[in-house]
Amino acid sequence: MPKICVLLAPGFEEIEAITIIDVLRRGEIDVTTLSIAGTGTERLDVRGAHGIVVRADETLSAGAAKPWEMVILPGGMPGSMHLRDDPEVQALIRRQNERGAKLGAICAAPIALGAAGVLKGRRATSYPAMEKELVGVTYLNQPVVRDGNVVTSRGIGTSLEFALDIVGDLKSKAASDKLRSAMLVPT
Repeated sequence: MPKICVLLAPGFEEIEAITIIDVLRRGEIDVTTLSIAGTGTERLDVRGAHGIVVRADETLSAGAAKPWEMVILPGGMPGSMHLRDDPEVQALIRRQNERGAKLGAICAAPIALGAAGVLKGRRATSYPAMEKELVGVTYLNQPVVRDGNVVTSRGIGTSLEFALDIVGDLKSKAASDKLRSAMLVPT
């Protein structure tokens, strides 16, 4: 079973994070949520951009060194800026990329991948207002863009497609298609 983590920063976009976590778990992918809010058990609760509090499985400090098959960054503001500006998140992104492991970011979160230098020379997408921050990127106005080990997506409305694409990549197209059908997601 693939092991991936989803990073939850204060101000994350709740719909994106929960949709991704839910769809991947339905696809029998082992998802661990990591809080970047700090250390210790009291730092597991992370408040999203719209005031919804989600309890993470572990702190980033506890989970950063694990060999994740994929690291996923939900968007939202100011969550995406926290991901971009956090040295531990940036180090994790760089380690993943250096190992050739998979990275995913949606909405404004591709700015964190850009800050880590992993988007230079790649095709990518993001929430439209973030395009100007993705320097050195071939920007595409598509719901989901995959370039090598990196997949990006545009926002809340594309989070199901993003999650299903990840299931297809980590498991199989058949697994993704089965989920799509069961969840009544149009093709």
